[in-house]
Amino acid sequence: TTGVARGAAGYVPGIPRMGFPPLYLVDGSVGVGNATGESTALPSALASAATWDLELAYRYGVVLGKDMRAHGVNVHLGGNVNLVGREPRNGRAFETKGEDPILAGRINAAHLRGTQDQNVVACIKHFALNDQETDRTMASVIIDERAARETDLLAFEIGVKDAGVQSVMAGYNLVSGAWCSENDALLDGVLKQDWGFAGFVLSDWYGTHSCAPAAMAGLDMEMPGSAFFGGMRAAIESGLVPQARLDDMVHRIVRAVFAVGLYDHPTSPGTVDAEANLAVARAVAEQGTVLLRNEGQLPLSPGVRSIAVIGPHADVGVIAGGGSADVVPIGGSALVERSSVMGSIFPVRWLPSSPLAAIRAKAPGATVRFLDGASAAEAAALAAQSEVVIVFAAQWSVEALDRPDLGLVDLVHPASPLDQDALIRAVASANPRTIVVLEGPGAQAMPWLSSVGAVLAAWYPGQRGAEAIAGILFGDVNPSGKLPITFPRNSADLPRPTIGSGTTPFDVRYDEGLRTGYRWFDAQAIEPLFPFGFGLSYTTFTLSGATVSLASGDQLTVTVDLANTGARSGAEVVQVYLSMPASLGEPPRRLVGWKKVTLAAGAREKVTIVVDGNSSAHPLGYWDTATRSWSIAPGEYGVYVGNSSRSLSLAGTVRR
Repeated sequence: TTGVARGAAGYVPGIPRMGFPPLYLVDGSVGVGNATGESTALPSALASAATWDLELAYRYGVVLGKDMRAHGVNVHLGGNVNLVGREPRNGRAFETKGEDPILAGRINAAHLRGTQDQNVVACIKHFALNDQETDRTMASVIIDERAARETDLLAFEIGVKDAGVQSVMAGYNLVSGAWCSENDALLDGVLKQDWGFAGFVLSDWYGTHSCAPAAMAGLDMEMPGSAFFGGMRAAIESGLVPQARLDDMVHRIVRAVFAVGLYDHPTSPGTVDAEANLAVARAVAEQGTVLLRNEGQLPLSPGVRSIAVIGPHADVGVIAGGGSADVVPIGGSALVERSSVMGSIFPVRWLPSSPLAAIRAKAPGATVRFLDGASAAEAAALAAQSEVVIVFAAQWSVEALDRPDLGLVDLVHPASPLDQDALIRAVASANPRTIVVLEGPGAQAMPWLSSVGAVLAAWYPGQRGAEAIAGILFGDVNPSGKLPITFPRNSADLPRPTIGSGTTPFDVRYDEGLRTGYRWFDAQAIEPLFPFGFGLSYTTFTLSGATVSLASGDQLTVTVDLANTGARSGAEVVQVYLSMPASLGEPPRRLVGWKKVTLAAGAREKVTIVVDGNSSAHPLGYWDTATRSWSIAPGEYGVYVGNSSRSLSLAGTVRR
């Protein structure tokens, strides 16, 4: 049934005589969206992944679930785990959890658990391989079975098995010529049979294409309305759909409501716990911001005398992503612009967290002046008069539209676009003490990189983002974020330099197969702008004395000494990568485990990371197409330890 009950995007009436609650389905990978009202505008899901912190990711999910209950809604349509490594220009990159299936899968699973522990239904989407927004309803992905299982599908498998998620949203796209919403191999074969998924599958909005074929392939709920499933009675009476299949569809939906405790704890509108939720939002922004470059410029001295703050609307707020992930923040928006995309008008929302105000609060003795950057010449003149320049570069992104390239592209004002790359070059030319804070959806090219003193990737930092950024700039917080994605130098280095399009179904060939994200750059020996797992700190760390062992049951144990050799307390993410036996033809290395450790200045700790070879992540496994199952091959495995995919040392080898 269509409707906007309680501001939801979808509505399924309850059954009062059975006490069965109505279902209110709401969007929002980074908060509770649609017309539900003011909610916590969290940092982007990609920022959560950049923390590499599963406990904090769980708290992120708790905020989503609590805000849902406060608005009286009960099915959350977040959980986007499409791997952005396939298409870094993806308009929804900010909703994803990165490019690595194990990192993305585990971060997403933590979000899902946190949400469902609030007695509401969580969702994982878009199943599957829905990796581009350009003509997303016509793109037909062609990929071999093994590559799909070991990359994109693996991220979903982890979420389904580790989180016990109760709903899965089918993608808009096609896979091997079949729409995801009626793709029997995906919905019934992989999801329900192979993984034992017991919840329900729903379509994306208007993503259903048939009644009987979709139902028989495994689709359990059409959204919104009943343009196709409204014919279910006729399909059953004609024998196209067995009554048992309808019973199964109903059972799955009812079961999900009981499984998460929604039946016993129905939702009703209440009050958002703003103070607690905003504390989580700030923590994610602080821990997820990645310091990419620092030529001795950060942290800023409290004695700085003059600061120029430059960038669009940096006097009032920080930008957020658009589309179904749009969230009206607690306290209301600082500013709302409008952008026309694909024939629709989308709000371009600036959240109430002023970088200018936050910086002034940290430097009360400094003269802090602001320009919006509309005139590069004026900005350069102000920069020349200032001791330090901080440029806030904002890249808006939205579903249904991919970015044309990895530069700072103005999608908000296409008639008179602001060239922020040119702005940064002009400002840095006038003052080399220029700091760039990137607010954006994901990977960004930086043609001006060598001319600036520091760069922070703040993603979409949420409605406490400015305060988090200011804390990092002035050293109250030591940056510890690590990239969950590779930053390419340009689009030419991608497996598909141009994005396919068409008004009828067209093939998108994933010929790179297993080589996605950092695995592509490693296999092709392409130097990225910044590698997966990378992130600087205000202190220094060393890793030494690594040992590895492989016990029965395929338990890989890695132990390494971590020392904070600098003058500040800080956190390091110790990362473990594995090279597979040469006979398997895998990319050079894959991430299999990590641990985030906080150490005081001068402190040391022996860090132990245990990798369970038989977990849902299959870290030691490969997909055997002959047996159609996961297998662990005999042979030699190289174990690497470091702090990014390009900063690794061989810790040892194990033989199975």
